[in-house]
Amino acid sequence: MIFSRFTTALIIVGVLSACSSVPRIVTEYKIDVQQGNVLTQEMVSQLRPGLSKDQVRFILGTPMLLDMFHADRWDYVYRLQKGSTGVVETRKFSTFFGADGKLFRVAGDAVPAASAEAAVPENRMRELDLGSIATDGSAPLPPADEKGFFGSVLEKVGF
Repeated sequence: MIFSRFTTALIIVGVLSACSSVPRIVTEYKIDVQQGNVLTQEMVSQLRPGLSKDQVRFILGTPMLLDMFHADRWDYVYRLQKGSTGVVETRKFSTFFGADGKLFRVAGDAVPAASAEAAVPENRMRELDLGSIATDGSAPLPPADEKGFFGSVLEKVGF
C-alpha cells in the first residue's frame, strides 16, 4: 500500500515537472548568417559612368541576380542576420548598363561619391613600393647572432 502511494506520487511529480518550464541557464550559440555580396562605400565610390561590365564585376564582384529579361541590369543583394540578437540587415544595389555595355546608372542603398575628394577612402592602407627594395642582396639583413624569443627559449631548454 505504501509502495503504490509512493509510486503514484512519483509519477504525478514526474508528469507535472515535464509540463513546467525551466529557466534557461545556458543558451546555445547562434552564428551570424551572411548572404550575398558585401558592398562597402569605397567599392561603390569607384563606380563612374562609362565603365564596362568587366570593370564593374572587378570592382563589385559577381552579381547575385542576373535577369535574362533585363540583361542590362545587375542586382547585388546583401543580407546579414545577427545570431545573438536576430536583427536582420539588408542592402540592395543595382547597376544599369546601356546598349553598348557601359555603365550609365546605379541605384540602391549605397550611393557613389559625388566628387573625387569623397572617393578617397578614409582608412588608407600603407603602401610599400616593391621597386625600391634591392634584389641584389645589398639590403641590410638582421644580424644572424640575434635570437628571437623562441630561439632563446629553445636555447635554454637545450635544443
